[in-house]
Amino acid sequence: MADVMMLYVTCTDQDEAMKIARALVDERLAACANILAPHTAVYRWQGEVESGPETAMLVKTSSDKTAQATERIKRLHSYDLPCVVAWPVADGNPDFLTWVQGEVA
Repeated sequence: MADVMMLYVTCTDQDEAMKIARALVDERLAACANILAPHTAVYRWQGEVESGPETAMLVKTSSDKTAQATERIKRLHSYDLPCVVAWPVADGNPDFLTWVQGEVA
């Protein structure tokens, strides 16, 4: 069985995050996505320090679906270079982790 993975994704706003989250869940690339409150990002882009509002989300998926989910996010995203980072879930509620694996199987 594939390991559970957590993806961190930043989006332009809540609408974009919702569009991406729904597509991932509808297509069984993710079991769940939590859309987090807007925040401010500070970053360097094309040689200039920028800042602006973003909305982040945490996406629960499996190691088997991480690459496919990342590609789908990139296709749906408005950014030229969207932030999609993944890390393995080391531990947690076994029933929840089994549910995640079942939803993306």
